[in-house]
Amino acid sequence: MDIRHKATRIDLFSLKTIQMRTFHLTWTAFFLCFFGWFGIAPLMAVVREDLGLTKGEIGNTIIASVAITVLVRLIIGPLCDRIGPRKTYTGLLMLGSLPVMLIGLADSYETFLLFRLGIGAIGASFVITQYHTSVMFAPNVVGTANATTAGWGNLGGGVTQMVMPLVMAGVLMFGVEQTLGWRLAMVVPGAVMLVMAALYWRYTTDCPDGNFADLRARGALPQSRDSAGAGGGFVAAAKDARVWALFVVYAACFGVELTINNIAAIYFFDTFKLDLATAGIIAGLFGLMNIFARTLGGVFSDRFARTGGLKGRVAFLFLALFLEGLALILFSQMTTLVIAVSAMVVFSLFVQMSEGATFGVVPFINRKALGAVAGIVGAGGNAGAVAAGFLFKSESLSYQDGLFYLGCAVVVCSFAALAVKFSPEVAAEEKRRFDDAVAERNGVPAVAAAE
Repeated sequence: MDIRHKATRIDLFSLKTIQMRTFHLTWTAFFLCFFGWFGIAPLMAVVREDLGLTKGEIGNTIIASVAITVLVRLIIGPLCDRIGPRKTYTGLLMLGSLPVMLIGLADSYETFLLFRLGIGAIGASFVITQYHTSVMFAPNVVGTANATTAGWGNLGGGVTQMVMPLVMAGVLMFGVEQTLGWRLAMVVPGAVMLVMAALYWRYTTDCPDGNFADLRARGALPQSRDSAGAGGGFVAAAKDARVWALFVVYAACFGVELTINNIAAIYFFDTFKLDLATAGIIAGLFGLMNIFARTLGGVFSDRFARTGGLKGRVAFLFLALFLEGLALILFSQMTTLVIAVSAMVVFSLFVQMSEGATFGVVPFINRKALGAVAGIVGAGGNAGAVAAGFLFKSESLSYQDGLFYLGCAVVVCSFAALAVKFSPEVAAEEKRRFDDAVAERNGVPAVAAAE
């Protein structure tokens, strides 16, 4: 799919262009999806008491919240290729808000598990976020754009750790019991998601020149049945070993982030004997690193590409993921609160830089099947979270043991990045595109036509 008029710069404080309006709306939408997705996590100590959940049952709900996202992400990527990211995101926001608001109806472990399963579908919003910025921004800044929108969206996972206990406290001020308070609190993120759906529909388009349906009607884009982004694109992506290498890589970074978002508050609550609000604030620091850390991953990916091309992007991805694994092992061994928090912050930095670096590579794997590639790689993050979830549901393993084994697994998975290679022809073509985008940004006529 050949998209024209991509932005060659990120004018962060501007809303004049459709590219920048989409940039800000897509990260805000992802932020609110993350807020709804993990809104229940910092309230789990109260939910555990209310519903009488065991550690194993809590582990199952954690797995449920990320497992369904694997399937939905595989579907949502090709759907973006077919109907466009605008319709896809609007629909997901509307449908996803329902289980978020209705989880308060759960009255047993089984019903709570089902609602968390439903909420997990919201996690597919990440694929749409990365898809939409990939079709809006040129190769010289696409890594930074993808990393920033994803990172600021992931920030919702940290903010919800801090805000949801306060929302619940506000509800309790009206005199309701805790058993009702957590249920009413969950209506808030769901309602905000509905508002976001209306804004996304009103103020975005599928790509810089308009919506896919209109462009296809004018012949500016191929019909969806002929597009590689439909069924054929998914098959092509699934046959590419590099896609599955990035699937493993993303499992080892975003999968780890999802796991920490689910367990951090209850981990600090139980391990260091903190109150719910304090544990939530500390857990929120992990997600707050997304303000800049994931963006750094994208910036470094683009910088490494400037001198090393696609090989440079891959080399930086390996380095960031390897250091993430070492930092997680260090964090798992900390038994003093202040040192544990400091180690968690360092660990968080490398987690999110690895995520940004991953989607600094994804747009160049297969341009004709971008949605399918993004969907499969994105699903890897949730597959990693599912696998990690089994470490933390086991009654025989402490949380510290689980974190240690998880860190070792990340170190091993980092070597999968080195399996991502590009042919000399593709590397040369992407170098030309990169140089043309830089030339356009600098006001110098490019050798080749703009993409």
